[in-house]
Amino acid sequence: MARRAKVAVESGASAKAPTQSKPPKKSRSTTPTAETLAALSQERLIALILEEVGQSAPFKKRVSAAIAALQGPDRVAALIDRRLSALEKARGYIDWQKRRAFASDLDATLATILSDLKPLDAGMALDRLLRFLRSAGVTLERVDDSSGQVHGIFEAAAEAAAGLAAGLSADAALGFATRALDGLDDDGFGLVGALLVDLLPKLPKAALQPLDAHLVDALAKLPASAKKKTGPAVFEMAGQEWERRYHRLSLTRLRQVIADARGDADAFIALELEMSPERPDLPAVAERLLAAGRASEALDWIRRKQKRGTVVMTREDLIVGGFDPEGPEREREAVEIRILDALGRKDKAQDLRWSRFEKSLDPQALRDYLARLPDFEDEEALERAFVHAANRKDPHGGLYFLIRWPNLDRAARLVLDRRDAWSGRIWELLAPAAEALEPDHPLAASVLYRALIDDILERGRSPAYGHGARHLMRLGELARELASGDLTPSHAEYVAQLRKAHGRKSGFWSQVEG
Repeated sequence: MARRAKVAVESGASAKAPTQSKPPKKSRSTTPTAETLAALSQERLIALILEEVGQSAPFKKRVSAAIAALQGPDRVAALIDRRLSALEKARGYIDWQKRRAFASDLDATLATILSDLKPLDAGMALDRLLRFLRSAGVTLERVDDSSGQVHGIFEAAAEAAAGLAAGLSADAALGFATRALDGLDDDGFGLVGALLVDLLPKLPKAALQPLDAHLVDALAKLPASAKKKTGPAVFEMAGQEWERRYHRLSLTRLRQVIADARGDADAFIALELEMSPERPDLPAVAERLLAAGRASEALDWIRRKQKRGTVVMTREDLIVGGFDPEGPEREREAVEIRILDALGRKDKAQDLRWSRFEKSLDPQALRDYLARLPDFEDEEALERAFVHAANRKDPHGGLYFLIRWPNLDRAARLVLDRRDAWSGRIWELLAPAAEALEPDHPLAASVLYRALIDDILERGRSPAYGHGARHLMRLGELARELASGDLTPSHAEYVAQLRKAHGRKSGFWSQVEG
């Protein structure tokens, strides 16, 4: 009451006390957000920041950069330059145990460029991004980056640089692109090249001609192939020759990017033949001709016969752990189909779509085929496709197609019709297929689960015992949904058979009983 009276007196209230506003409702959330942090006192926030500064070197650098930003771009740039100099000079190896901390520190440097320097001076930020990318060669060669974490930070820098440079004036963008081109001889990981591939199509047309001329000069200055040597020198010569060819390829690819940006299909083709006279990229050439309205020429190119050469795997292929050998042929057929459509040869295009589906069971190829059929013909064609998938000699491809389409009824029928043909080794197909079939087709799901369990135990795959135990548990749950006699042997009989054949595999049974 005393507090309320005091407020009333101070505000000049006499007869009637003023209406009191309700105090702000306290948030129950403990998640750090702009709203919850605003409720903390300035002193408390400063204490938390100083505590984290003492424990995290990357955070300390971010805070130091934020303070430096109050004093202007030169101070922020000086902090960044010191870090970049250290990166360029460092030679110590960073193993997997130290990689995470190193990546955090590297990410803090990139964040400082983008969050603290870029708002103050975009040009200075762009120069530091380019220098950061040029340090990638030295950095990535001394770090265990099997996860791709560090490489991903450099890729993010290249993407940010391309976006930032695209917003510059024509003259400034031309100057930056020219500076970037001058460093391609040390671009062993292709990061600056990737930046230019992204940037060049966004530049004003007036900037493309001088850049192309710059590339022509750079190509002319490349050393000629060295004379063959013998002895230990041959290995050094081979390395130099590879670097020279890689650099020539990088420069020529950029000339092709410029040709595309200028809509010059003939220039693109000439460069392709210059790079690879015996094995030009036929789909790439045909696509340029098609885009230029020269469909007949495009069809001639896409149908040229070519011997299969060395398969090049990308970094993504290596990380994923697989390569699709039919991918190039699918790409070629897809381009040919578009060309046939452009020429008005619809029937031929449809024939190729169906042929493509028959060979690969590609759902998208079938959808494209069905979409172009007259009304009421698509149902008949779809049934023909399902029969074709089910009648394949190896049923696994048919099951994969039916699950992806999806047609779970037909997939279940295929599982039961070919119940002895399923290989538990193809667990990446059978496990998700069994899960998809569980709700409406428990019998088919049980067949697949048994195939998976049998393979795990017969091959003694101890790392997969946990999966096998879970599959066996699901089998027991599914058995309660099945009528007596649906599955032979019964679940109890099946488990008894497993114990008799694999009873000594204690690692498996301990997880079943655990």
